[in-house]
Amino acid sequence: MDRAQKQELVSTLNDVFQNTGVVVVAHYAGLSVADMTSLRGRMKDAGARVKVAKNRLAKIALDGTDLDHMKPLFEGQTLIAFSDDPVAAPKTAVDFAKANENLRIVGGGMGQTSLDADGVKALASLPSIDELRAKIVGMIATPATRIAQVVNAPGGQLARVIQAKADQGEAA
Repeated sequence: MDRAQKQELVSTLNDVFQNTGVVVVAHYAGLSVADMTSLRGRMKDAGARVKVAKNRLAKIALDGTDLDHMKPLFEGQTLIAFSDDPVAAPKTAVDFAKANENLRIVGGGMGQTSLDADGVKALASLPSIDELRAKIVGMIATPATRIAQVVNAPGGQLARVIQAKADQGEAA
């Protein structure tokens, strides 16, 4: 990499560190190219991204961001996974790490909050934004459905009584 490429990478990483919801740092020593491709695909499907960068450049990119506290995590072969959704990247990384022992989650950060490996795993166990939205919509729709059922119940009962009388009249 020449100097201009390094500056561009630092600028890109700095933008990532300033504007994403969560960043996960993991060691990837021993992952094959196929495994990395699989991880990238899973992250993309979840709305997250994975980037491998030199530790020195990542540490420079962390300067002046809320995630400055993550500098000690960048030792060895590291990759970063990041997403706007605070659950997408951790959940995908943790699920992939369960299936592949060569991906070892080191920690991460969410704003000014530092996360260790257990913190990332705890974050991964939370429901995603889309799941929470679906639950909220369900909770909002449920009362409306129940109101419609209660309003329609007397009419339905009256119709059944009239039908029963009509059936009695036909039987006689």
